[in-house]
Amino acid sequence: MGAFLLVHGDREYVRRPGEELQTDLGVLDVPEDVSHGDQLETHLGEPFSVRELRGPDLFDHFERTGAPMMPRDAGLVMGHTGAGGGDRVLDAGTGTGVLAAYLARAGAEVTTYETDEEFAEVARGNMELGGVDDRVDVRTGDVTEHLDDLVEEGPFDVLTLDTGDSPAVVERASELLASGGFIAVYSPFVESIKETVAAASGDLTDIRTFETIQRRMDVGERGTRPSTAGVGHTGYLTFARAGRSE
Repeated sequence: MGAFLLVHGDREYVRRPGEELQTDLGVLDVPEDVSHGDQLETHLGEPFSVRELRGPDLFDHFERTGAPMMPRDAGLVMGHTGAGGGDRVLDAGTGTGVLAAYLARAGAEVTTYETDEEFAEVARGNMELGGVDDRVDVRTGDVTEHLDDLVEEGPFDVLTLDTGDSPAVVERASELLASGGFIAVYSPFVESIKETVAAASGDLTDIRTFETIQRRMDVGERGTRPSTAGVGHTGYLTFARAGRSE
């Protein structure tokens, strides 16, 4: 069973059924039969609301092994590929597993590759925490070394990549994807875009690259303006589609 969010004011904690929460507000034993919407109290009588973990909560509370994909980037991937229930997704560069979890929560079946065994183990724990471990298969290894086998496992509906060797996978995308399927490649640097686009130009169509920028607005009594805090730019996303028009 996945975990739940325990909320008291602006405090948030993640616990699984049967686990204990200890804070200065008291000790709280989470019942085995807990469900979202319940109200629980510590031994000092302090109330906590129980909430179901949702996408933004996963981003905030997953154990991190590096910089995770930002929610705005995950949203663009899902919006431009239409990934959802019934889709098979091949993902590479699992990392913390934020994108894999978002896709699985939307109903997709995700096979994801992570080269670092320790990172992969953390990602498996995160998938369990998010309650999506039954829809996400976290594999350890370099996806480029398994492409022939993956072609046999396919076809996949969506291919999502966040690795330095993404162009090598994109070159095989037409073999991996179902007709009309999409690729989404995250690139932290401009230089990577050209290689990805060149690899996609052979057999894919509808190739587009976007820079991901988001500005938070500060609203106050004196006026409203873009926030001076935070990072607006995260990276670049390249999308393409399998199947050329004759």
